[in-house]
Amino acid sequence: MENTQLFDGIEFLKTLSLLEFFMFFIYLSLIFALRSFLVFLVKQLGSSKRFNERIFPMLEDLMNWLAIYSAILFFLFYFSEEQWLFYPFYETDGIKVSVFLVVVVAIVVNFASHLVKAFNRFIMPFFYKQFGVDESLSYTLNRVIYYVVMLIALAIGFTAVGMDLTALGVIFGVLGIGIGFGVRNIAANFVSGIIILFERPMKVGELVEIDKNIGRITKITLRSTIIETLKNGTLIVPNQYFIEQIVKNRSSAKLFARVVVSVAYGSNTEQVDALLHEAAVQEMQTFPGIPNEAPAVRFINFRDSSLDFVVEVRVVDIEMKEQLESRIRHAIASSFLQHNIQLAEMPAIKE
Repeated sequence: MENTQLFDGIEFLKTLSLLEFFMFFIYLSLIFALRSFLVFLVKQLGSSKRFNERIFPMLEDLMNWLAIYSAILFFLFYFSEEQWLFYPFYETDGIKVSVFLVVVVAIVVNFASHLVKAFNRFIMPFFYKQFGVDESLSYTLNRVIYYVVMLIALAIGFTAVGMDLTALGVIFGVLGIGIGFGVRNIAANFVSGIIILFERPMKVGELVEIDKNIGRITKITLRSTIIETLKNGTLIVPNQYFIEQIVKNRSSAKLFARVVVSVAYGSNTEQVDALLHEAAVQEMQTFPGIPNEAPAVRFINFRDSSLDFVVEVRVVDIEMKEQLESRIRHAIASSFLQHNIQLAEMPAIKE
C-alpha cells in the first residue's frame, strides 16, 4: 500500500510545470529584494546611537520575519490548486503526511523559535533591569523560556500532523529504557546542566581554572559549558565535570603571578629572600597597570636536597600573570648568577 502511494506521489511530481516553479522563484526573489531595499532605507533614515543599537535591530528582525513568512504564505497560495501539495506522500496508522502539513509544522516551530528569541532579546531585558536580575540568572531564565516554548511548539506541530502524543510518549518511554545505558553520559550532562543553570555555582562571565587552564565562561548549555582561554582556545567542558570535580572559581579571588624557586642547602636564606624580593620589585616596575602592592616572598619548605621559596605578585589578568612570571624568572636567574646562589639539583615543586 505504501509503495503504491509513493509511486502515485512520484507520478504527481512528473506533472509539475517547470515554468510554474521558475515564475515562483522569480516572485520569491522579488520578495527578498524588497526586504533588502527596506532594510537599507530604514538604516539610512536613522542616525542616532539609540536608533542603531536598539530600534534598528528590532526593525531588521521584523522585516526578516515578514520576508520569510510572506515567502511561505506565497508558496501555499501559489500552489494552492496543485494536488501534490495536499497529497499524502506518507501514511501509517491513519496519519496522512502531506507537503502542506510539513510546511505547517515548519511554520509553527520556526515562528515559535523566532518569537521566543525576540522576546528574550528585546522584552525580557527590560524586566531584568526593573527587578535587578543579574546576568547569570537572566541567562538561565532565557534558556528555560526557550526550551519550554519549543517543546510546546513541537507538541502543537505533531498534533497538527495528526500524531497521537500519548502513543508517542509510550514509544519514547520504551526506547528510553532500551538506549538508557548507551546515553548515560549524555543524560548525566543534561541533568548537570540543569543543576548548574538553577543552582548557579558558576556564572557566565566568571573566571574558572580547569586542569591549570584559566578561562572565562562564555556560555552554559544543557550539555556543556563553553570556556574561552587565553592561549588554549575554546574549551567545551561537559557539565558533569563541574558537578563531580573540584573547579576553582577565580572571579572573586585575587590573581597572583607565582614563581617557586628551590635553592641548594648551604645557601644564605636571608640573602635569597632579599634577592627574590629585589627581582620581583625590579620587574614590577616594567609593567604598567600592576596593583600597588608589595610582592610577597616566603620560605615555604625544607626538602631532602633543597630549600623552597615562593614569590607572589598581585596582577590584574591572566596575560599579565604569565608575562610577569617569565620576567621574574629571568631576573632571579641573573641575580643568583651574580651572587653565586646555587639552585637545587632536583626540580622545583609543582605550582
